[in-house]
Amino acid sequence: MNYKYLLLLLFFGLLSIQANAQVCILAIGSENSANIIDVFQLNEDQKSAFEIFKNELKTELDIQQKQIKELLENHPQSNPDELIVLAKKHKALEENMFETTIKYDQKLISLFNEKQYERYVLLCETANRTPILIVKE
Repeated sequence: MNYKYLLLLLFFGLLSIQANAQVCILAIGSENSANIIDVFQLNEDQKSAFEIFKNELKTELDIQQKQIKELLENHPQSNPDELIVLAKKHKALEENMFETTIKYDQKLISLFNEKQYERYVLLCETANRTPILIVKE
């Protein structure tokens, strides 16, 4: 067997494993987001930023939800080809919503101190998820 093909197969296999790794989100816009304050013992500055991020996230997600609603109401759906196009557009909007959620989680995580981030990583590892990296601005 040609090693070149074996290496390519291994490479693409590893890529698919990495692509399937789920991101460990906090979901600061969820109904249970208040638990984040308790679990990570946020200080007053972090609590204030958390509330700002939560409100900004809600605003962005509301806009994106409206775009999905408009897409479903206005996109032609009379044949399979149009449904395929609709599904692709819908998937892109859903992925954008998920990326927006990750963006705001990352903003909050970037405010974590070392112990808070260690706790976050430990929880992610327990849930078998990939933690979001801290981005210092």
